[in-house]
Amino acid sequence: MICIQCGVKLAGAQQGLMGQAQDIYNQPKNRVTAGVLGILLGSLGAHKFYLGSWGWGIVYLIFFWTYIPGIVGVIEGILMLASSEEQFQSKYPVSGQAPFRF
Repeated sequence: MICIQCGVKLAGAQQGLMGQAQDIYNQPKNRVTAGVLGILLGSLGAHKFYLGSWGWGIVYLIFFWTYIPGIVGVIEGILMLASSEEQFQSKYPVSGQAPFRF
């Protein structure tokens, strides 16, 4: 950011909206949030989108009418809630976002 009055770049400021968006994607994901999304909105792939696996999220959206993604989403949500924080963070790391990551 730049000071409006003097034009000096402010220390520690983000570089616009892209810098803020990248910070959001580089933060560790919450296990409870992912689990609840999997249970409640698993048929729409909400938990997959939240975890950065947007490829699988799209697959869930395409096949939501078959109820299979809903069943799988509930199972995945329960498994996420039952896992420890260390297991969850090792299975869903922050770096290396891939569209079809399991």
